[in-house]
Amino acid sequence: MKITTDMIKSLRESSGCGIMDCRSALQSAEGDFDKAAKILREKGLKKAAKRADKEASEGMIEIYSHGTGRLAVMVEVNCETDFVSRSPDFRELVHEIALQIAAASPLYISDEDIPEEIIAHETKLIEDRVRSEGKPEKVIPRIIEGYLKKFKDETVLLYQAYIRDDTRTVQDLINDKIISLGEKIIIRRFERWSLGELSKVESEIQEA
Repeated sequence: MKITTDMIKSLRESSGCGIMDCRSALQSAEGDFDKAAKILREKGLKKAAKRADKEASEGMIEIYSHGTGRLAVMVEVNCETDFVSRSPDFRELVHEIALQIAAASPLYISDEDIPEEIIAHETKLIEDRVRSEGKPEKVIPRIIEGYLKKFKDETVLLYQAYIRDDTRTVQDLINDKIISLGEKIIIRRFERWSLGELSKVESEIQEA
């Protein structure tokens, strides 16, 4: 199949990748747009994995306020270079992450941030419930696993469904920018305040 300039342009606009990469992907996929996009994504993630040990000390802090000051979010997102931190694509990503935090109220950035006692508490809750319901012993571990996955999908920012497209996660959104910008990108920290509610830090202090 002949690879046209319009095909390359369309793939470049959707992926953010370079012209030569898009041409090569389309040739490998024999003109299949979806397959070419998948090739580019896999290639980009492999490149990103190689940069996992790179230092990401540049970036920006986004402060977002909603509802005439009734809700506020502050998030720090880091990248490798000042050049990328000043790019419109990176700044758009950071803003989208702030909106995600405002709308979806995550508690943690990654599952590694969840305290062990929280996992133990959630595990005991579901275990006690399924046992009281008389579920067979052999299915209990699978039920607990499914419950914990749902808990993480709801409370872990990177696992949450993206508010503009629930078929994708926040990690997918970040991965797309890692691929197009060619740098390591991480969410360093965030805080969400809602009028009259305790912040995550304040809640942890009170529960301690």
